[in-house]
Amino acid sequence: MTRNEITEQIVLARLTKGLTWQELADAVGRPVVWTTSALLGQHPIPADIGKVFVDMLGLDESAIAVLAAPPMRGGLPTAVPTDPTIYRFYEALQVYGGALKELIHENFGDGIMSAINFSVDLQKKSHPSGDRVVVTFDGKFLPYDWVSADS
Repeated sequence: MTRNEITEQIVLARLTKGLTWQELADAVGRPVVWTTSALLGQHPIPADIGKVFVDMLGLDESAIAVLAAPPMRGGLPTAVPTDPTIYRFYEALQVYGGALKELIHENFGDGIMSAINFSVDLQKKSHPSGDRVVVTFDGKFLPYDWVSADS
């Protein structure tokens, strides 16, 4: 069974059983964003945690090994996302990406925010004009370290 096939089974089983992503995350003591991303195929899931998910979702035990394997990360079906929710993140980075890059360099120096040593959180915030979505990216700063070939 492929990772994509298992992901489809996970989504179907979660909906059929009426489980929320938060309930799945709570069952293994992991953050909900990480859990959701992992179950959608973006992170390897340690075998002990995979076993909990397999049991909760009624999946075949053979899925545990596939869930534990390093996945092919990233990659959207199109160069520009067409799903409206994902597109809004793309749009926000088009508008604010340059400013964020400049501010990172101004505050930290020449480097990047790690997406490996990283966490992300999503919160709902009440607001008189309508609920707000608060997304927090928390990545380690990695300075560029230009090393010559002779080093």
